[in-house]
Amino acid sequence: MASKPVVAIVGRPNVGKSTFFNRLLGERSAIVQNEPGTTRDRLYADAEWAGRTFTVVDTGGLLTGNGEAGTAEDMYAQVRQQAEVAIEQADVLLFMLDVSAGITPADHEVANIVRRTHKPVVLVANKADSEQREDAANEFYELGMGDPVTISAYHGRGIGDLIDLLVAQLPPEEQEEEEETDAIRIAIVGRPNVGKSRLLNAILGQERSIVSDVPGTTRDPVDTELDWNGFELVLIDTAGIRRRGKVDPGIEQYSVIRTLRAISRADIVLLLFDATEGITAQDEHIAGYVLEESKGLVLVVNKWDLIEKDGNTMREYTQQFRERLQFLNWAPLAFISAKFSQRIPTVLEAAIKVADERKKRVSTANLNRLLQEAVSEHAPPSKPGRWLKFMYATQADVRPPTFVFFVNDAKQVQFGYKRYLENRLRERFGFEGTPIRLVFRNRQET
Repeated sequence: MASKPVVAIVGRPNVGKSTFFNRLLGERSAIVQNEPGTTRDRLYADAEWAGRTFTVVDTGGLLTGNGEAGTAEDMYAQVRQQAEVAIEQADVLLFMLDVSAGITPADHEVANIVRRTHKPVVLVANKADSEQREDAANEFYELGMGDPVTISAYHGRGIGDLIDLLVAQLPPEEQEEEEETDAIRIAIVGRPNVGKSRLLNAILGQERSIVSDVPGTTRDPVDTELDWNGFELVLIDTAGIRRRGKVDPGIEQYSVIRTLRAISRADIVLLLFDATEGITAQDEHIAGYVLEESKGLVLVVNKWDLIEKDGNTMREYTQQFRERLQFLNWAPLAFISAKFSQRIPTVLEAAIKVADERKKRVSTANLNRLLQEAVSEHAPPSKPGRWLKFMYATQADVRPPTFVFFVNDAKQVQFGYKRYLENRLRERFGFEGTPIRLVFRNRQET
């Protein structure tokens, strides 16, 4: 599966990177203030333009600094290190400058860093909100990095033309290659130090990945092919996703985007939890990434060997997980000890079953029989005089299973009723471990 190209927005602080980032995404995804250095941690999100989807990284400003820990100089050095890593990993660089301030020594320093990468660069002169300021952008030719594109991120001026140019610089779109084999791609994800590399090694039965108790040891996704009981698997070991504010600068922080890329390349995701810590908000956050990508999911509770148990322990833990993660009640749950290779086969068996569930098709006749039963047992909420009617349904796709419902007024289908239909589908046909997509379309009554 093809991964999304990455665009890094770089430049010294306070040139408008976060404002452009928010404008591009159409929402306030990053804090925007006039104080230099507001964006200390890279923010990232997927954007789509002209049919291309790419990951945008909003970096902190590039500044010099080698001060003592806790000082402003130290913070600047860390922000610079973060941005340099983003530059190293990006496919295209969007180098932003402030036309109202002109060229500064810091701009020259950023230009030198960017130039050494030999990567496609789009030079952007921001805050060009008047003809006079647009003319002032000619000063940036001095950097020798091509024609500056004038925009005003705050006012939305010139954004469309800039993104057109940006998309044109992206690497050629990778074609989805239909593999001759039915290999199941499995991504192992989770917070740092939950045991992802240990699980990979336990599955392989050998030390194929570095195992360490230091969080963040694994920095790059590592693909490993495996034949397991006649099933071809590709295991993707990823770095952990850290809690915001707890991320060390540099390579470790960029592992978040590596993990997102690994999820996008996977068929099935094994989401690891630490049994000794329970469920955290960050665990839920990672689960959200999996749902956004509509991937198969297995919940894996690791370090089960560290829990004192009696006859009710597993049942109690299962209840806690189901109550806290109600939005994932369709995902199988496994309790393991990667360190001692306990119950590892149950994880792979669950993943293989989920992969099969994602390919499941329901005949139109059976689907509409279920729809008729569901509507008769629980009529959809409707506006008086404009009753919501379901005509028929059909399955449009697999991986994930996608169902299209034809109705007389799609806008009336409420969230609660969508959930009701999904639950009925799962009760009748299974679909364990996979998200289900429900699409509602208008169709005139005949």
